[in-house]
Amino acid sequence: MAGGEGTRLRPLTSNAPKPMLPIVNRPMMEHIVRLLRQHGIDEVVVTVAFLANAIRTYFGDGSEFGVRLVYATEEVPLGTAGSVRNAMDELDERFLVISGDVLTDIDLGQVIELHERKGALATIGLTPVENPLEFGIVITREDGSIDRFLEKPSWGQVFSDTINTGIFVLEPEIFDHIAPDRPVDFSSEVFPALLEAGKPIYGCVTDGYWEDVGTLEAYVRAHYDVLDGKVRVEVPGFQVDEGVWVGEGVEVDPAARVEGPAVLGDYCRVEAGAHLRPYAVLGSNVIVNGDADVERSVVHDNVYIGSSASIRGTVVGRGTELRGGARTDDGVVIGDECFVGEQASLAQGVKVYPFKTVEAGATVNSSLVWESKGARNLFGRDGVAGLANVDITPELVTRVAMAYATTLKKGTTVTTSRDSSRSARMLKRAIMAGLNASGINVDDLEVAPLPVTRFQVRSQRSQGGITVRLKPGDPKSVVIRFMDADGIDLPEATQRKIERQFHREDFRRVVPSDIGDIGFPPRSIEHYTAALVSSIDTDAVRAAGFKAVVDYAYGTTAFVMPNVLSKLGVDVLAVNPYASTPGAMAFDAGRHAEGVAPLVKSSGAVLGAVIGPHGEHVTFIDDAGRALTPTQAMLAFLALLGRTREGVNVALPVNATAHAERLVAEVGGKVTWTKLTTSALMDAACSGTVDFAASDHGAFIVPAFLPAFDAIAAFSLMLELLATSGLPLSQVVDGLPEVHLLHRTVVTPWDQKGLVMRSLVERADRELVLVDGVKVVHDDGWVLAVPDPEDPVTHLWSESDTDAGAERLADEYARRIEQLVRG
Repeated sequence: MAGGEGTRLRPLTSNAPKPMLPIVNRPMMEHIVRLLRQHGIDEVVVTVAFLANAIRTYFGDGSEFGVRLVYATEEVPLGTAGSVRNAMDELDERFLVISGDVLTDIDLGQVIELHERKGALATIGLTPVENPLEFGIVITREDGSIDRFLEKPSWGQVFSDTINTGIFVLEPEIFDHIAPDRPVDFSSEVFPALLEAGKPIYGCVTDGYWEDVGTLEAYVRAHYDVLDGKVRVEVPGFQVDEGVWVGEGVEVDPAARVEGPAVLGDYCRVEAGAHLRPYAVLGSNVIVNGDADVERSVVHDNVYIGSSASIRGTVVGRGTELRGGARTDDGVVIGDECFVGEQASLAQGVKVYPFKTVEAGATVNSSLVWESKGARNLFGRDGVAGLANVDITPELVTRVAMAYATTLKKGTTVTTSRDSSRSARMLKRAIMAGLNASGINVDDLEVAPLPVTRFQVRSQRSQGGITVRLKPGDPKSVVIRFMDADGIDLPEATQRKIERQFHREDFRRVVPSDIGDIGFPPRSIEHYTAALVSSIDTDAVRAAGFKAVVDYAYGTTAFVMPNVLSKLGVDVLAVNPYASTPGAMAFDAGRHAEGVAPLVKSSGAVLGAVIGPHGEHVTFIDDAGRALTPTQAMLAFLALLGRTREGVNVALPVNATAHAERLVAEVGGKVTWTKLTTSALMDAACSGTVDFAASDHGAFIVPAFLPAFDAIAAFSLMLELLATSGLPLSQVVDGLPEVHLLHRTVVTPWDQKGLVMRSLVERADRELVLVDGVKVVHDDGWVLAVPDPEDPVTHLWSESDTDAGAERLADEYARRIEQLVRG
């Protein structure tokens, strides 16, 4: 399989296919061909697509490499299975599929032997990896038969660290299960279908080395592993010293120093005073002038390194010139045929795309492609977050906006909004510029609550939305939230697509006539208010003549909620009823609730509420002046819904209390369990079958109005339920079951998260729920373990009949994880 573009390896793959990238001076595909020949496989079909002539020209008919090569050209992308089917005329007997752009020394004979012994239709080569997120996880039974597949999971779905290597042994009958004339993938379509049909499909866990070489970091690391002897491949040249290989015609001046491990390709010249430090790999015809220093770097063919240049932790493409005194730091990648002038400096992580020029004396701190620089991780739990004007700068958000815009069609519209802070105002303007530069129009709501922004996206012409807010609990940080055309948070798959676009720095820039426009939609608050009121039983609420106390917490909901409550006929005592950045920055829900509680009691109000500054979270206070926890509020909603509606269906995160499911079941309803992410809960609310959804942190969804967190809608629904049920909220709360649920974290290094989750699954002898993380159901409760996507910890939730029981379960699983981590 040699059709990959290797987009994450740009700029190295900007004008070369990934299989042709050299590892210790041989293309990756050549290492694979040699591995095949070592295992007696000498008939090879190569599927080619991107820059196919480069592969054909180098390998020819394969005779130079001791094999027979034929090529199958993929004119349009066909997927892994479709690509193999495209070559089926050459595959009339048992055959092996392997990627031509990985580095491996896996024992292929072991996979073939298991396949033959089991009489399998398909056998997949498997290997354990530290970070399984970018690969397809495969779980096998004791006899090697496959139990389940999971393609490119999130951390919450990591039930094993055993992944699909892309090495398959297949029978020709496999083609009966691959649809023609369309893209088909083995991992996501063919193999799961075979599994469901009960066909013999096995996995063979191998012990050899395997590296996908999917990123620039992995490309450099692969060279280190070869030089360290971690992978068995043939290094071209002669080993003249411990860990030092030199090719034909190499010239090293006696006054030069070469420290192993190192590789010098054919006809290299290293002049007096030059110093090749450990892990220097030079291609053919490389010239290293006097006093130059090369360390931990991969230098491709025909590169010129001037005197006193310093090259550290860098990859240098073919035909590039680095003149005297040039300096590159760790993580720099220079494409083919670039020119770096004298005394120029490339800062850490800079990428220079092919054919670029860096002038003499220049200091380059960002990549030369669209004059922008990549970042490794963008999206966190709630969006793109960090310190305002430090981590999240106008330059960064402009590029993020362009990456997002590039995933949309030119000429579409995106709605933007912000809170009242200066940081949000500054960054939103940069975002709007990035969107316009990529041909996207902007409908700007200026300062608006998040639910109003979502409603505008969902109900008007927008295909997406972006809002910038101060991060709750951290006034120095901001969070940028992205929405899809339904006004809900982007799903993880779309977030990853934006991240790939961002890392590749391949943004769409339009001609001046196509630059996007900026508009200011009129009456967005009025439209939101009218739609919300129409979704509530207004007559019942008006007839009840309610009095309520509402703390707007200095947020932008103060622009909206008075209109809603006036239409519902509610007599409101308003607290902090204006937008104030200092007030919002100092917001503390508990402290605000303490201030509202006595006002509820003294005023005779039926309900009190603290609305979070962004309009998503709400803390309820009952008529007895008690502030409800998020779990109590959720259960109160479920109890009231059960009294007023039949067969209510709700969506809840998998860490919610088991009492919720019991309450819903008692009234003939159903709970849909979701992952813990906001996008997962909102996605469930969009299904059309859910009447209510709640998070574990005081945010609620009323899908009949908006399938997203909305504190105003939640407050309005609570008023309706109290009016139609005729019950005071305090009586409902008094009747709720007592909940014994706790949460803790256990430190878990990144490279052991997959191992921890796999071990929890394998050692479990009880019912498992694998919606998000691993949930183990016990007779007296349950425990949920979920790896954190941002920090090196595992989250544990436990629930039991008593606090002591919940503590005992949490202690037991915390010890298990700690023992696994210690090894």
